[in-house]
Amino acid sequence: MGYMELYHDINEEHRERLQLVKERIAEIAHEKAASVSETYRGFFIEQADFFDVAFQLGTAAEAGRLHGMTLGQGAQLNALLYARVQEPGYEESYLNPAYAVEQLGKTYGQLLSVLAAQIRTVISHCMEGDLRYLCIFAELFVEIFNCFEDSDSLSEKEIRSIIYSFMHDYAEVFNEHKICSLIDPSYDFNLRIVMDSDLENQAYLYRYGMCIGRDETVSAEFLNRLPEEKIQAMADTLSEGYRKGFEVSGKDLSKKSIVEIRYPAGFERMVRFLVRNFEHMGLKSVLRPFSISLNKQYVYDHKEDCGLWMDKAMVERGLEVDRSVWEKNKSRAPEYAGPALVDIFGMEPFSPEQKAECIRFTEKQQELSVYERSEKSRLTNQYIHAEEHSFSIIAYPVPSIGENFPEIFEETVKINTLDYELYRDMQQKLIDVLDMADTVHIQGKDKNKTDLYVKIYPLSDPEKETAFENCVADVNIPVGEVFTTPVLKGTEGKLHVTQVYLNELNYENLELDFSDGRITAYTCTNFADEGENKKYIEDNVLHHHKMLPMGEFAIGTNTPAYRMAKEYGIAARLPILIAEKTGPHFAVGDTCYTYDEDQITYNPDGKAIVARDNEISLLRKEDISKAYFNCHTDITIPYHELGMIEAIRADGTREAVIKDGRFVVPGTEPLNEALDKR
Repeated sequence: MGYMELYHDINEEHRERLQLVKERIAEIAHEKAASVSETYRGFFIEQADFFDVAFQLGTAAEAGRLHGMTLGQGAQLNALLYARVQEPGYEESYLNPAYAVEQLGKTYGQLLSVLAAQIRTVISHCMEGDLRYLCIFAELFVEIFNCFEDSDSLSEKEIRSIIYSFMHDYAEVFNEHKICSLIDPSYDFNLRIVMDSDLENQAYLYRYGMCIGRDETVSAEFLNRLPEEKIQAMADTLSEGYRKGFEVSGKDLSKKSIVEIRYPAGFERMVRFLVRNFEHMGLKSVLRPFSISLNKQYVYDHKEDCGLWMDKAMVERGLEVDRSVWEKNKSRAPEYAGPALVDIFGMEPFSPEQKAECIRFTEKQQELSVYERSEKSRLTNQYIHAEEHSFSIIAYPVPSIGENFPEIFEETVKINTLDYELYRDMQQKLIDVLDMADTVHIQGKDKNKTDLYVKIYPLSDPEKETAFENCVADVNIPVGEVFTTPVLKGTEGKLHVTQVYLNELNYENLELDFSDGRITAYTCTNFADEGENKKYIEDNVLHHHKMLPMGEFAIGTNTPAYRMAKEYGIAARLPILIAEKTGPHFAVGDTCYTYDEDQITYNPDGKAIVARDNEISLLRKEDISKAYFNCHTDITIPYHELGMIEAIRADGTREAVIKDGRFVVPGTEPLNEALDKR
């Protein structure tokens, strides 16, 4: 069974309803909009026009007519779908909460901007030929339009109630699709695009229904020009890293049958080879592409829209649905092996505009959001058996990085395939020093104000145990780093970076103060107002938690990646996957061993990695809801901002690991060669 068979019965159920609502919306577009106040007329006409396009799109997709779409037709369709989302159209779009409030007033501007954004979620479903989402969102739109027709009894409370009821009633539809499309290969719409399309004709990109821009089209064109053996090697690097991840952690890949591939649109040629590689391992691929070019300000403006309907009852309703869906799929779920991710970098660092007009969580909703994330994560890991799955991730640049894109791409391929054994042996020399430490002292230099002491897990038997993992190129590509789970009590001081790019957001002069391994104070200089700086960190680093612990301390060893970043001036554009390897880094949130603490793994030298828990994660044995934060954000100090890293032993003696940005442990001198290149 494929995606068209999946949707056939669903479409038949909704066909009559869809025809009725389609006729009603046609009336709104052509004459009925005059029945609402002039203030709101433009909004309803704009949405009705969008639905007209969506109806045509869904019908064409269901009939299979989009397969023959030309490149010009695809580009025209994409512009039509995203003109009001992308700049410059976004500035005067009702999708922009600031514009919506300006035009429609505070009371209804926020609500209708959220409605417009929710309506846009039908695009990808229409492209698949799934008409159910189109039907139910069209019905929601008409119901709200009807309220505005009766201006005398128009009520904000009623509009909120309608949206709340909609989200409550259709929770099964939304949640079931999210879960099943992750673990059921029958949802093969994206797979068919990758495996069946003529990839030299970039028209295929527009069949996803995602926002497609220059990064996607130029990436596809560039990868099509590369020799087949290079594309095969790129795919091999990721799939082999995936296989090694199972091997080194002692997990049985043969028990699995499903792999999730996440990738940027434009990288289909590499993904096609990946799919074939995984087939040879006995794995069916579930593909989850993402857009590179979608307006980040739009995404940021609407990231807390669910605050419009979130309350305890709604959260519990969603969790109840999730439990039911997972239970129905409990035989298939354990076959999920984990994700293989193709990350990208090179986009302009994004510093969002903070808009008062956006929906933002209340303090109570922030607590609910944390609870919901925790419970959803726990459910997912319960059914897919977290202790049995793994992952692998690799990153490549995209054309936004500038005119040196081809050269940077070539350098990145080299970085992703550095000598495994060379780095393994040098990193072991670092671990031999660090394992003897009671505390590690990290100090910045020049403008970097870092002064931090990290407490190291004590070893009962140093001959057989280690506190640090020797991380080479398996799950995290490229090499290399050594990392540990710090002991929280005794981890103290300030972490500071002058600029860092976390989860696609830019931070200037980010400072985090730690006491007993927990963040106690934080700031940055992105905004003139200190309150905005703190809110920015609370929302996007702390993820609404009152506190986060230090879940990881690591030392990155990929000096060639650092040299590349300096040579091309792209340090601020590196993804965390590579950036974390270009200096010491500190993760706030969960440890690297979340849900897998009891599965002992070993370094290449045979020593057991025993620093897997901290004082908070150990709470899982009493109350799992107190043990995890469901976030893990790495923050890296680049070598040039680093004055010193030294191991301090229990007897007070000290041994330097890095001094003035250079490795000083005997046997690690080759790591400095890339730093010395000019």
